[in-house]
Amino acid sequence: MEAPPGKAPAKKTPAKKTAAKKTAAKKTAAKKVAAKTTAAEVVAEKAAAKKAPAGTAPAKKAIAKKTAAKAAKTTAARKTAAKKVAAKKVTAQKAAAADPLAVAVSPALAAGDRERLLAGTHHDPHSVLGAHPVPGGVAVRAFRPYALSVTVVAGDVRTELDDDGDGFFSGLLPLPDVPEYRLLVEYEGTVQDTEDAYRFLPTLGEFDLHLIGEGRHEELWKALGAHPMTHEGVTGTRFSVWAPNARGVRVAGSFNFFDGTGFPMRSLGSTGVWELFVPGVGEGELYKFEITRPDGSRTLRADPLARRTEAPPNTSSVVCASDHAWGDAEWMARRSERPVHEAPFSVYEVHLPSWRPGLSYRQLAEQLPAYVKELGFTHVELMPIAEHPFGGSWGYQVTGFYAPTARLGTPDDFKYLVDALHQAGIGVLMDWVPAHFPRDDWALAEFDGRPLYEHQDPLRAAHPDWGTLEFDYGRREVRNFLVANAVYWCEEFHIDGLRVDAVASMLYLDYSREPGQWTPNEHGGRENLDAVAFLQEMNATVYRRCPGVVTIAEESTAWDGVTRATHHRGPSGFGGLGFGLKWNMGWMHDSLEYMAHDPIHRAYHHNEMTFSMVYAYSENYVLPISHDEVVHGKRSLVSKMPGDWWQQRANLRAYLGFMWAHPGKQLLFMGQEFAQGAEWSEAHGPDWWLLDPEYGAEADHRGVRDLVRDLNTVYRGTPALWERDTEPSGFSWVVGDAADDNVLAFLRHDGEGSPLLAVSNFSPVVRHDYRLGVPDDVPAWHEVLNTDAAAYGGSDVRNPGPVKPEPTPWHGRAASLRLTLPPLATLWLRPA
Repeated sequence: MEAPPGKAPAKKTPAKKTAAKKTAAKKTAAKKVAAKTTAAEVVAEKAAAKKAPAGTAPAKKAIAKKTAAKAAKTTAARKTAAKKVAAKKVTAQKAAAADPLAVAVSPALAAGDRERLLAGTHHDPHSVLGAHPVPGGVAVRAFRPYALSVTVVAGDVRTELDDDGDGFFSGLLPLPDVPEYRLLVEYEGTVQDTEDAYRFLPTLGEFDLHLIGEGRHEELWKALGAHPMTHEGVTGTRFSVWAPNARGVRVAGSFNFFDGTGFPMRSLGSTGVWELFVPGVGEGELYKFEITRPDGSRTLRADPLARRTEAPPNTSSVVCASDHAWGDAEWMARRSERPVHEAPFSVYEVHLPSWRPGLSYRQLAEQLPAYVKELGFTHVELMPIAEHPFGGSWGYQVTGFYAPTARLGTPDDFKYLVDALHQAGIGVLMDWVPAHFPRDDWALAEFDGRPLYEHQDPLRAAHPDWGTLEFDYGRREVRNFLVANAVYWCEEFHIDGLRVDAVASMLYLDYSREPGQWTPNEHGGRENLDAVAFLQEMNATVYRRCPGVVTIAEESTAWDGVTRATHHRGPSGFGGLGFGLKWNMGWMHDSLEYMAHDPIHRAYHHNEMTFSMVYAYSENYVLPISHDEVVHGKRSLVSKMPGDWWQQRANLRAYLGFMWAHPGKQLLFMGQEFAQGAEWSEAHGPDWWLLDPEYGAEADHRGVRDLVRDLNTVYRGTPALWERDTEPSGFSWVVGDAADDNVLAFLRHDGEGSPLLAVSNFSPVVRHDYRLGVPDDVPAWHEVLNTDAAAYGGSDVRNPGPVKPEPTPWHGRAASLRLTLPPLATLWLRPA
């Protein structure tokens, strides 16, 4: 107010100044404790009572009366806002008078901490948020953007915190120790009663962090990711993620409207791991990690160790807990009784989303095991399993390495399918893809703002064929991520084998690269030494932890020792990679090339069917007719065969008979078991209508399917076909050079020497009295399988009854058989 005209403004005397300062101090003190309620006043009264002479009953009674009066006063004050404010002012003055230290420290956050929390760059939010002892009591700070008010509830104490702006709230509890407390957070139209995430100790122990830092945490999925749990008596979810380059990490999810501002995570030492336990968050909640990059920008990322995801095209991770009760104990107990390479092993490869389009995991569990069991396959190989954004990639560009694809159901639904297959006596293999990952900006690519999972060198990081990124196998944490992932599928989902995709692209630094686009290794070679070490570690770890599991390499070169033990060095100086089996890509290409020729030209390509035996025992092989061979213009298996429809089917049957008898395990892609004529497409899957009895050519297709069933049945019951698969003594040629006849004949032997004779006639003519040399210690032979049988759609040229050898030396043997060879057919004969 200005002074009246003609008068100078009144000057304040020193006494008035002092009084003004005291009044201001009282107002400040009153404001600082204005949010305190009756419970805080009771504490102040008790502090004042301690100053009275001890043992005076009147003093105690007076305190009791004052306490009761103040409690009544507070109850009345709640009825009107004006009375409540007045009561808080009186209380503040009394509290200040009773204990001057109670208001000696401001509980509000320092400016630097506020700025870092707002910017998402605070490494240790727990050190400033939550409740902390300070001179004069306990400071409580909360960071709740958009909240109207925050009240602390600690037993009978209810204290409304001061609103410090920008979502920060603080207050001072005049208590000697940090109490257990909850927060009442008022938003527009609602009040949340919740635990404070910043009052909890870390949920990860030093041992976990040590193993992560060493790259040796074999159960990494139990430490990182999102885990519903009870921590310090409170239920919630622990979130943890490895992001060593991040300036800050926050959790954003459906529980906070995907605004992670108020949910900063803490950095746990030098490991690069960030962690936050969020009370009240449980299974089914969506989440991502909001990462502040080194340049200050932010990115929202799916959890690399998410065990469940949203169904594409949505990309959030999902908090997951498993309730599945396994029923496959018998299977798991006996699967390691016999080494895989000494056991029957025929695989039906299945693209799950298109096998019967529209079926979920649980619906597949009602149909797939029965179908596979009827056909006699020992295993299924499933693709795709790990989550991937683009269905057309068939699961080979993975973004969720720890999550079964949500397209067909939940992780427990997938476990249900595996369980059903096991209970039907069928092993489960899965395609596993550690060679590369896509560049999606919500997934692994430059995850925390810098190359992390991919190699630092852009030339090493970029996969030249698929537009993807290659893993940095030299980084221990990345290697740990992949090794633990292999163990995860085997232990958590009872997977019996991992078919490892694109191994060749991992092994060679110059894979699909021109000179100048790659750098030699430290020895000047082209081998990727980091990838070699990774594959060796992965195989050694899986075989040590998971008895009965097999790893299978899809490796298309002549790398030495793919299936050799890791501690056995070969001629190249490398230890073996340690795989159990390897796809025989050479056999597949050569044999399909031969079969594609018209029989009149096959004589000139005969070596394409025999060359595989030159190297058959260099590795433990699988003979693969996979999805790659029946898609993208390569035509279905039956359509590769020459001739008319009858000849195509006859060629196919003869080829399958040869394949099942050849040393090595077998793999056949879905649809080829019933001679589907169309190429496979993930959009519609196999043409099941071909097996409809109303279809005119149904018998033709069913005949091929019946042959596959019988091949598997005889195969499983004939140890000569699998017991010595990896031993040269388990095989011997009878005739391998009858090129002009298009005939191949060989013997297989089991562990006791009992033989099976396989004869293939790849010409379209019947060959009567065809003489073949055989062991002279077998008195008679009989057909156990003939691919030309009428039941399979053939011409039914047979060798009825036992066929006795003659003492006529032939093919270097003392005895020989005279057989009738059906056209375009394979025969199997066993001792009668």
